[in-house]
Amino acid sequence: MPQRLSFLADPMIAVLLIATTLAFVAPAVGEARATAQVVSNAAIFVLFLVNGMRIARGEIARGLANWRFFLPLFVFVFGVMPLIGMGMASLAGMVLPPLVALGFLYLGTLPSTVQSATSYTALADGNVALSVVGAALLNIAGVFVTAPIFALLAGGEAPQIGTETIVRIGLILILPFLIGQAVQGWTIDWLKQRKSQVAWIDRIVIGTAVYVAFSGAVEQGLARMFAGSDWAAVIAVSAVFLIVALGACWALTALLALPRADRIAFLFAGVQKSVAIGAPLAAILFPADVAGFVIAPLLLYHLLQLVVAAPMATFFARSTEP
Repeated sequence: MPQRLSFLADPMIAVLLIATTLAFVAPAVGEARATAQVVSNAAIFVLFLVNGMRIARGEIARGLANWRFFLPLFVFVFGVMPLIGMGMASLAGMVLPPLVALGFLYLGTLPSTVQSATSYTALADGNVALSVVGAALLNIAGVFVTAPIFALLAGGEAPQIGTETIVRIGLILILPFLIGQAVQGWTIDWLKQRKSQVAWIDRIVIGTAVYVAFSGAVEQGLARMFAGSDWAAVIAVSAVFLIVALGACWALTALLALPRADRIAFLFAGVQKSVAIGAPLAAILFPADVAGFVIAPLLLYHLLQLVVAAPMATFFARSTEP
């Protein structure tokens, strides 16, 4: 009997809830927020340094060789999902503040989450090897392509991604990743032996980025601007986004005639979105008083994808349908 996974069992959920609650109760404002932003940027640098150390170069090479699986996956994640995000942003724009609606487009441009995508693929008896490599490749690509895709699709609504922003992305995200890749021959085994401890680096960094982002939004009146009906609307649009994405992804894998195990790996890698990339990147792309509004859909989508993934994976594991 495969082990059940519950979204309540994921420590990341607790970290996100604590970070958002703390931002509402004791936000970092004024000089404290500037200090918190510096700490957050330093933590993001460390996170991507560790990511570079632990994603084996051999996995990247094997993934690139299997282009029949990964090319359609790349097109779906960075082509189809952003277009769905545009539609959801238009829908949300009817009832929600513009920055929150824009968050659905930002959500659509993000890569998939590595840990939960591979965990649920394993639970569903999918192709775990493809899931691991696929999610890793998408995360690497996301560092380079998410910001340009978002800027292209958002047009005038996007923040200006000028030279300063590009330099910040290079210094805080890309440079540490490349350093990690360069030194991983000396570090990868050490990291594998401390996998559970290293996982907490991810959680702490993400929690810090979320706290700083929501602190800015709280200072700008997030609590006053958002009534209960507004939160319900964000949840509803996030749920529609997830349902549409799941249907489109499963239909595409049928058209590609992929084996069942590969379809499952494609589904979880294609539809799940990464708060591990989304929150830190938002902290770099958007001003502190904007980022909290933009990542609100991402946080709720992340919770919903975990709620849906556990029973869905269990269903796949028990089903014999192709």
